[in-house]
Amino acid sequence: MSIYGAIRSPRAIYFGAGQRHALPAIVAGLGQRVLLCSDERFNQDPKLSAIRAALEGAGLRTELYDGTIAELPLACIAEATAKARAFGPDVIVGIGGGSCLDLAKLVALTLTHGDELSKFYGEFKVPGPVLPVVAVPTTAGTGSEVTPVAVLADPVRISKVGISSPYLIPEVAVCDPELTSTCPPGLTAVAGADALTHAIEAFTAIKHPMDPGRALQQVFIGKNTQSDAQARIAIAALAGNLAAAVADGGNAAAREQVMYGALCAGQAFGVAGTAAAHAIQYPVGALTKTAHGLGVAVLMPYVMDYNRSACGPEFAEIARLFGITQGEEAQLADAAIEAVAELFATLGIPRTLAELGVPVERLDWVAEQSLLSARLVNNNPRPLDLAAMQQIVQAAHAGDRDRLRRH
Repeated sequence: MSIYGAIRSPRAIYFGAGQRHALPAIVAGLGQRVLLCSDERFNQDPKLSAIRAALEGAGLRTELYDGTIAELPLACIAEATAKARAFGPDVIVGIGGGSCLDLAKLVALTLTHGDELSKFYGEFKVPGPVLPVVAVPTTAGTGSEVTPVAVLADPVRISKVGISSPYLIPEVAVCDPELTSTCPPGLTAVAGADALTHAIEAFTAIKHPMDPGRALQQVFIGKNTQSDAQARIAIAALAGNLAAAVADGGNAAAREQVMYGALCAGQAFGVAGTAAAHAIQYPVGALTKTAHGLGVAVLMPYVMDYNRSACGPEFAEIARLFGITQGEEAQLADAAIEAVAELFATLGIPRTLAELGVPVERLDWVAEQSLLSARLVNNNPRPLDLAAMQQIVQAAHAGDRDRLRRH
Protein backbone atom coordinates (compact mmCIF):
# COMPACT_ATOMS: atom_id res chain seq x y z
CA MET A 1 0.00 0.00 0.00
CA SER A 2 1.43 3.36 -1.00
CA ILE A 3 -1.24 5.91 -0.04
CA TYR A 4 -0.24 7.72 3.13
CA GLY A 5 -1.25 11.17 4.26
CA ALA A 6 -2.89 13.49 6.71
CA ILE A 7 -5.22 16.45 6.40
CA ARG A 8 -5.28 19.27 8.93
CA SER A 9 -7.46 22.15 7.91
CA PRO A 10 -9.88 24.80 9.17
CA ARG A 11 -13.36 23.58 9.95
CA ALA A 12 -14.52 25.51 6.89
CA ILE A 13 -12.84 27.29 3.97
CA TYR A 14 -14.90 29.71 1.91
CA PHE A 15 -13.19 30.74 -1.32
CA GLY A 16 -14.32 33.06 -4.06
CA ALA A 17 -14.93 36.65 -5.12
CA GLY A 18 -17.29 38.37 -2.69
CA GLN A 19 -16.99 35.77 0.08
CA ARG A 20 -16.12 38.56 2.55
CA HIS A 21 -19.81 39.49 2.51
CA ALA A 22 -20.57 36.21 4.33
CA LEU A 23 -18.42 37.22 7.32
CA PRO A 24 -21.25 38.57 9.52
CA ALA A 25 -23.09 35.24 9.40
CA ILE A 26 -19.88 33.23 9.79
CA VAL A 27 -18.64 35.24 12.76
CA ALA A 28 -22.06 35.38 14.47
CA GLY A 29 -21.96 31.60 14.65
CA LEU A 30 -18.81 31.82 16.79
CA GLY A 31 -19.48 34.76 19.11
CA GLN A 32 -20.86 38.25 19.60
CA ARG A 33 -17.73 40.17 20.60
CA VAL A 34 -15.20 40.40 17.79
CA LEU A 35 -11.59 41.55 17.93
CA LEU A 36 -10.25 42.53 14.51
CA CYS A 37 -6.48 42.13 14.07
CA SER A 38 -5.19 44.14 11.13
CA ASP A 39 -2.74 46.89 10.24
CA GLU A 40 -2.81 50.55 9.30
CA ARG A 41 -4.32 49.76 5.89
CA PHE A 42 -7.60 48.69 7.50
CA ASN A 43 -9.25 52.11 7.68
CA GLN A 44 -7.63 53.22 4.42
CA ASP A 45 -9.17 50.44 2.30
CA PRO A 46 -12.93 50.81 1.82
CA LYS A 47 -13.35 47.05 1.31
CA LEU A 48 -11.78 46.36 4.71
CA SER A 49 -13.51 49.09 6.68
CA ALA A 50 -16.80 47.92 5.15
CA ILE A 51 -16.24 44.53 6.80
CA ARG A 52 -16.32 46.12 10.24
CA ALA A 53 -19.42 48.08 9.35
CA ALA A 54 -21.13 44.90 8.16
CA LEU A 55 -20.24 43.07 11.36
CA GLU A 56 -21.63 45.89 13.48
CA GLY A 57 -24.67 46.13 11.23
CA ALA A 58 -25.37 42.51 12.10
CA GLY A 59 -25.43 43.41 15.80
CA LEU A 60 -21.89 42.26 16.67
CA ARG A 61 -19.62 44.26 18.98
CA THR A 62 -16.21 44.96 17.46
CA GLU A 63 -12.83 46.22 18.60
CA LEU A 64 -10.00 46.96 16.17
CA TYR A 65 -6.28 46.50 16.66
CA ASP A 66 -4.59 47.99 13.59
CA GLY A 67 -1.01 48.21 14.82
CA THR A 68 0.32 44.97 13.35
CA ILE A 69 4.03 45.22 12.52
CA ALA A 70 5.61 42.90 9.97
CA GLU A 71 7.61 40.05 11.51
CA LEU A 72 5.57 40.44 14.75
CA PRO A 73 7.91 41.67 17.48
CA LEU A 74 6.87 40.59 20.96
CA ALA A 75 5.95 44.17 21.88
CA CYS A 76 3.35 44.24 19.11
CA ILE A 77 1.84 40.96 20.30
CA ALA A 78 1.74 42.21 23.89
CA GLU A 79 0.03 45.45 22.84
CA ALA A 80 -2.62 43.60 20.85
CA THR A 81 -3.17 41.11 23.67
CA ALA A 82 -3.66 43.91 26.22
CA LYS A 83 -6.28 45.53 24.00
CA ALA A 84 -7.96 42.17 23.48
CA ARG A 85 -8.00 41.34 27.17
CA ALA A 86 -9.64 44.69 28.00
CA PHE A 87 -12.31 44.05 25.35
CA GLY A 88 -12.97 40.38 26.09
CA PRO A 89 -13.60 38.91 22.63
CA ASP A 90 -15.44 35.69 21.85
CA VAL A 91 -13.81 35.41 18.43
CA ILE A 92 -10.79 36.94 16.71
CA VAL A 93 -10.80 37.92 13.04
CA GLY A 94 -7.41 38.37 11.38
CA ILE A 95 -7.61 40.55 8.26
CA GLY A 96 -4.51 41.33 6.21
CA GLY A 97 -1.24 39.73 5.24
CA GLY A 98 0.44 36.84 6.98
CA SER A 99 1.56 38.88 10.00
CA CYS A 100 -2.03 40.00 10.68
CA LEU A 101 -3.24 36.41 10.51
CA ASP A 102 -0.39 35.18 12.69
CA LEU A 103 -1.14 37.92 15.21
CA ALA A 104 -4.76 36.79 15.43
CA LYS A 105 -3.54 33.25 16.19
CA LEU A 106 -1.09 34.45 18.83
CA VAL A 107 -3.61 36.71 20.57
CA ALA A 108 -6.04 33.79 20.67
CA LEU A 109 -3.25 31.67 22.15
CA THR A 110 -2.23 34.16 24.84
CA LEU A 111 -5.79 34.92 25.89
CA THR A 112 -6.41 31.21 26.37
CA HIS A 113 -3.11 29.88 27.72
CA GLY A 114 -1.08 32.82 29.05
CA ASP A 115 1.26 35.54 27.85
CA GLU A 116 4.60 33.70 28.05
CA LEU A 117 4.92 32.73 24.41
CA SER A 118 8.39 31.21 24.70
CA LYS A 119 6.97 28.12 26.39
CA PHE A 120 5.09 27.38 23.14
CA TYR A 121 8.06 27.69 20.76
CA GLY A 122 8.48 24.60 18.61
CA GLU A 123 5.96 21.87 17.85
CA PHE A 124 3.02 20.52 19.84
CA LYS A 125 3.62 22.80 22.83
CA VAL A 126 0.15 24.40 22.81
CA PRO A 127 -1.81 22.45 25.45
CA GLY A 128 -5.32 22.76 24.04
CA PRO A 129 -7.81 24.71 21.92
CA VAL A 130 -7.63 28.49 21.67
CA LEU A 131 -10.26 31.15 21.03
CA PRO A 132 -11.76 30.70 17.55
CA VAL A 133 -9.95 32.57 14.78
CA VAL A 134 -11.42 33.58 11.44
CA ALA A 135 -8.65 34.30 8.91
CA VAL A 136 -9.26 36.72 6.03
CA PRO A 137 -6.11 37.09 3.89
CA THR A 138 -5.58 40.20 1.75
CA THR A 139 -2.36 38.89 0.17
CA ALA A 140 -1.72 35.60 -1.57
CA GLY A 141 1.43 34.13 -0.13
CA THR A 142 1.89 32.88 3.41
CA GLY A 143 -1.03 30.46 3.53
CA SER A 144 -1.41 31.33 7.23
CA GLU A 145 -5.18 31.16 6.83
CA VAL A 146 -4.94 27.36 6.80
CA THR A 147 -1.65 26.49 8.51
CA PRO A 148 -0.81 25.42 12.07
CA VAL A 149 2.02 27.95 12.28
CA ALA A 150 2.53 31.44 13.70
CA VAL A 151 5.91 33.15 13.34
CA LEU A 152 7.20 35.98 15.50
CA ALA A 153 10.37 37.93 16.29
CA ASP A 154 11.83 37.39 19.75
CA PRO A 155 14.61 39.90 20.51
CA VAL A 156 16.65 37.28 22.37
CA ARG A 157 16.71 35.04 19.28
CA ILE A 158 18.83 35.71 16.21
CA SER A 159 16.22 34.44 13.79
CA LYS A 160 12.44 34.44 13.82
CA VAL A 161 10.81 31.69 15.83
CA GLY A 162 7.72 29.63 15.18
CA ILE A 163 4.92 28.12 17.20
CA SER A 164 3.47 25.10 15.45
CA SER A 165 0.36 23.33 16.66
CA PRO A 166 -2.84 22.03 15.07
CA TYR A 167 -4.65 24.17 17.67
CA LEU A 168 -3.43 27.27 15.80
CA ILE A 169 -5.24 26.37 12.59
CA PRO A 170 -7.98 28.98 12.16
CA GLU A 171 -11.54 27.84 12.75
CA VAL A 172 -12.62 29.36 9.42
CA ALA A 173 -10.74 30.78 6.43
CA VAL A 174 -12.49 33.29 4.17
CA CYS A 175 -10.48 33.79 0.98
CA ASP A 176 -11.84 36.56 -1.23
CA PRO A 177 -9.52 37.35 -4.17
CA GLU A 178 -11.15 40.77 -4.52
CA LEU A 179 -9.33 41.75 -1.33
CA THR A 180 -5.98 41.35 -3.16
CA SER A 181 -6.93 43.76 -5.97
CA THR A 182 -5.02 46.69 -4.44
CA CYS A 183 -1.94 44.63 -3.58
CA PRO A 184 0.96 46.38 -5.41
CA PRO A 185 3.05 44.49 -7.99
CA GLY A 186 6.12 44.09 -5.79
CA LEU A 187 4.17 42.62 -2.90
CA THR A 188 2.13 40.43 -5.25
CA ALA A 189 5.40 39.05 -6.67
CA VAL A 190 7.09 38.39 -3.33
CA ALA A 191 3.98 36.86 -1.74
CA GLY A 192 3.33 34.66 -4.77
CA ALA A 193 6.98 33.55 -4.90
CA ASP A 194 6.70 32.62 -1.22
CA ALA A 195 3.63 30.50 -2.01
CA LEU A 196 5.41 28.74 -4.87
CA THR A 197 8.37 27.88 -2.63
CA HIS A 198 5.92 26.47 -0.08
CA ALA A 199 4.40 24.23 -2.73
CA ILE A 200 7.72 23.08 -4.20
CA GLU A 201 9.32 22.35 -0.83
CA ALA A 202 6.22 20.47 0.34
CA PHE A 203 6.12 18.46 -2.90
CA THR A 204 9.82 17.57 -2.66
CA ALA A 205 10.12 17.12 1.12
CA ILE A 206 11.54 13.91 2.50
CA LYS A 207 9.18 10.95 2.31
CA HIS A 208 9.05 8.91 5.49
CA PRO A 209 7.87 5.31 5.81
CA MET A 210 4.26 4.97 6.87
CA ASP A 211 3.99 5.32 10.63
CA PRO A 212 0.59 5.47 12.35
CA GLY A 213 1.99 7.64 15.13
CA ARG A 214 3.96 10.18 13.09
CA ALA A 215 1.17 12.72 12.56
CA LEU A 216 0.37 12.56 16.27
CA GLN A 217 3.95 13.33 17.23
CA GLN A 218 5.03 15.75 14.50
CA VAL A 219 3.22 18.74 13.05
CA PHE A 220 5.10 18.36 9.76
CA ILE A 221 5.30 14.78 8.52
CA GLY A 222 7.07 15.17 5.18
CA LYS A 223 5.88 14.47 1.66
CA ASN A 224 2.64 12.49 1.56
CA THR A 225 -0.31 11.68 -0.68
CA GLN A 226 -2.58 14.44 0.61
CA SER A 227 0.02 17.21 0.60
CA ASP A 228 1.15 16.20 -2.90
CA ALA A 229 -2.39 16.68 -4.23
CA GLN A 230 -2.54 20.23 -2.84
CA ALA A 231 1.00 21.05 -3.95
CA ARG A 232 0.25 20.05 -7.54
CA ILE A 233 -2.76 22.35 -7.66
CA ALA A 234 -0.71 25.18 -6.17
CA ILE A 235 2.25 24.82 -8.53
CA ALA A 236 0.04 24.75 -11.61
CA ALA A 237 -2.02 27.75 -10.50
CA LEU A 238 1.01 29.86 -9.60
CA ALA A 239 3.13 28.84 -12.58
CA GLY A 240 0.36 29.80 -14.98
CA ASN A 241 -0.90 32.99 -13.36
CA LEU A 242 1.57 34.70 -11.04
CA ALA A 243 3.39 36.67 -13.73
CA ALA A 244 0.06 37.85 -15.15
CA ALA A 245 -1.18 38.98 -11.73
CA VAL A 246 2.02 40.96 -11.17
CA ALA A 247 1.91 42.52 -14.64
CA ASP A 248 -1.75 43.54 -14.33
CA GLY A 249 -3.18 43.79 -10.85
CA GLY A 250 -6.63 44.24 -12.36
CA ASN A 251 -6.54 40.78 -13.94
CA ALA A 252 -9.24 39.23 -11.75
CA ALA A 253 -8.84 35.74 -13.18
CA ALA A 254 -5.09 35.72 -12.46
CA ARG A 255 -5.63 37.16 -8.98
CA GLU A 256 -8.14 34.41 -8.25
CA GLN A 257 -5.78 31.66 -9.39
CA VAL A 258 -2.84 33.08 -7.42
CA MET A 259 -4.89 33.26 -4.22
CA TYR A 260 -6.13 29.73 -4.80
CA GLY A 261 -2.54 28.59 -5.38
CA ALA A 262 -1.41 30.24 -2.14
CA LEU A 263 -4.26 28.58 -0.25
CA CYS A 264 -3.42 25.12 -1.62
CA ALA A 265 0.30 25.68 -0.98
CA GLY A 266 -0.55 26.49 2.63
CA GLN A 267 -2.54 23.28 2.95
CA ALA A 268 0.37 21.35 1.43
CA PHE A 269 3.18 22.67 3.60
CA GLY A 270 0.97 22.87 6.68
CA VAL A 271 1.22 19.07 6.77
CA ALA A 272 4.37 18.25 4.78
CA GLY A 273 6.52 21.14 5.98
CA THR A 274 9.20 23.11 4.17
CA ALA A 275 12.95 22.50 3.95
CA ALA A 276 16.35 24.00 3.11
CA ALA A 277 15.26 27.23 1.43
CA HIS A 278 13.32 28.19 4.52
CA ALA A 279 16.11 27.08 6.87
CA ILE A 280 18.63 29.32 5.10
CA GLN A 281 16.23 32.25 4.83
CA TYR A 282 15.91 32.58 8.60
CA PRO A 283 19.50 33.80 9.14
CA VAL A 284 19.48 35.64 5.79
CA GLY A 285 16.37 37.53 6.87
CA ALA A 286 17.86 38.31 10.27
CA LEU A 287 21.01 39.64 8.60
CA THR A 288 19.46 41.65 5.77
CA LYS A 289 15.95 42.50 7.07
CA THR A 290 14.58 41.52 3.67
CA ALA A 291 11.11 40.07 3.22
CA HIS A 292 10.76 36.37 3.91
CA GLY A 293 9.23 35.63 0.51
CA LEU A 294 12.04 37.44 -1.26
CA GLY A 295 14.71 35.40 0.51
CA VAL A 296 13.18 31.99 -0.05
CA ALA A 297 12.59 32.82 -3.71
CA VAL A 298 16.24 33.77 -4.22
CA LEU A 299 17.29 30.49 -2.60
CA MET A 300 14.80 28.13 -4.23
CA PRO A 301 16.60 27.46 -7.55
CA TYR A 302 19.87 26.76 -5.72
CA VAL A 303 18.18 24.42 -3.27
CA MET A 304 16.49 22.67 -6.19
CA ASP A 305 19.86 22.18 -7.87
CA TYR A 306 21.27 20.71 -4.67
CA ASN A 307 18.26 18.41 -4.25
CA ARG A 308 18.05 17.37 -7.90
CA SER A 309 19.64 13.94 -7.40
CA ALA A 310 17.00 13.08 -4.78
CA CYS A 311 13.98 14.53 -6.59
CA GLY A 312 14.21 13.64 -10.28
CA PRO A 313 10.62 12.38 -10.68
CA GLU A 314 9.17 15.24 -8.62
CA PHE A 315 11.09 17.86 -10.59
CA ALA A 316 9.96 16.28 -13.86
CA GLU A 317 6.37 16.57 -12.66
CA ILE A 318 6.95 20.19 -11.67
CA ALA A 319 8.11 20.84 -15.24
CA ARG A 320 4.90 19.35 -16.56
CA LEU A 321 2.89 21.53 -14.17
CA PHE A 322 4.72 24.49 -15.70
CA GLY A 323 3.52 23.28 -19.11
CA ILE A 324 6.79 21.68 -20.22
CA THR A 325 6.08 18.23 -21.63
CA GLN A 326 8.88 17.34 -24.03
CA GLY A 327 11.95 15.41 -22.87
CA GLU A 328 13.13 12.56 -20.74
CA GLU A 329 12.88 12.69 -16.96
CA ALA A 330 16.38 14.14 -16.52
CA GLN A 331 15.72 16.83 -19.11
CA LEU A 332 12.39 17.71 -17.53
CA ALA A 333 14.01 17.93 -14.09
CA ASP A 334 16.55 20.43 -15.42
CA ALA A 335 13.76 22.32 -17.17
CA ALA A 336 11.79 22.60 -13.94
CA ILE A 337 14.67 24.31 -12.15
CA GLU A 338 15.18 26.69 -15.06
CA ALA A 339 11.44 27.44 -15.22
CA VAL A 340 11.33 28.39 -11.54
CA ALA A 341 14.45 30.54 -11.87
CA GLU A 342 13.12 32.30 -14.95
CA LEU A 343 9.69 32.93 -13.44
CA PHE A 344 11.30 34.55 -10.41
CA ALA A 345 13.56 36.64 -12.67
CA THR A 346 10.48 37.80 -14.60
CA LEU A 347 8.91 38.87 -11.30
CA GLY A 348 11.97 40.95 -10.42
CA ILE A 349 13.29 38.61 -7.74
CA PRO A 350 17.07 39.05 -7.30
CA ARG A 351 19.20 36.13 -8.45
CA THR A 352 21.78 36.12 -5.65
CA LEU A 353 22.21 36.54 -1.92
CA ALA A 354 24.77 39.23 -2.69
CA GLU A 355 21.97 41.32 -4.18
CA LEU A 356 20.07 40.96 -0.90
CA GLY A 357 23.03 42.45 0.92
CA VAL A 358 24.57 39.35 2.49
CA PRO A 359 28.29 40.08 3.00
CA VAL A 360 30.64 37.38 1.75
CA GLU A 361 32.36 37.24 5.15
CA ARG A 362 29.06 36.18 6.79
CA LEU A 363 28.38 33.18 4.54
CA ASP A 364 29.80 30.61 6.94
CA TRP A 365 27.71 32.15 9.73
CA VAL A 366 24.59 31.87 7.56
CA ALA A 367 25.36 28.20 6.86
CA GLU A 368 25.95 27.46 10.55
CA GLN A 369 22.76 29.23 11.65
CA SER A 370 20.75 27.44 8.96
CA LEU A 371 21.58 24.09 10.52
CA LEU A 372 19.93 25.17 13.77
CA SER A 373 16.50 24.88 12.10
CA ALA A 374 16.56 21.14 12.67
CA ARG A 375 12.93 20.56 11.65
CA LEU A 376 13.55 22.16 8.25
CA VAL A 377 16.97 20.57 7.76
CA ASN A 378 15.64 17.10 8.56
CA ASN A 379 12.73 17.63 6.18
CA ASN A 380 15.01 18.19 3.20
CA PRO A 381 14.99 15.30 0.70
CA ARG A 382 18.79 15.20 0.45
CA PRO A 383 20.85 15.11 3.66
CA LEU A 384 22.31 18.41 4.83
CA ASP A 385 25.45 18.99 6.85
CA LEU A 386 27.62 22.06 7.29
CA ALA A 387 29.57 21.42 4.09
CA ALA A 388 26.36 21.07 2.11
CA MET A 389 24.90 24.25 3.59
CA GLN A 390 28.11 26.09 2.76
CA GLN A 391 27.91 24.85 -0.85
CA ILE A 392 24.34 26.10 -1.24
CA VAL A 393 24.99 29.45 0.44
CA GLN A 394 28.18 30.10 -1.49
CA ALA A 395 26.54 29.20 -4.80
CA ALA A 396 23.53 31.41 -4.02
CA HIS A 397 25.82 34.30 -3.13
CA ALA A 398 27.90 33.97 -6.28
CA GLY A 399 24.98 33.16 -8.59
CA ASP A 400 26.75 29.95 -9.64
CA ARG A 401 24.33 27.04 -9.72
CA ASP A 402 26.77 24.96 -11.75
CA ARG A 403 28.91 24.36 -8.68
CA LEU A 404 25.95 22.56 -7.06
CA ARG A 405 25.52 20.34 -10.09
CA ARG A 406 29.11 19.20 -9.75
CA HIS A 407 28.47 17.79 -6.26
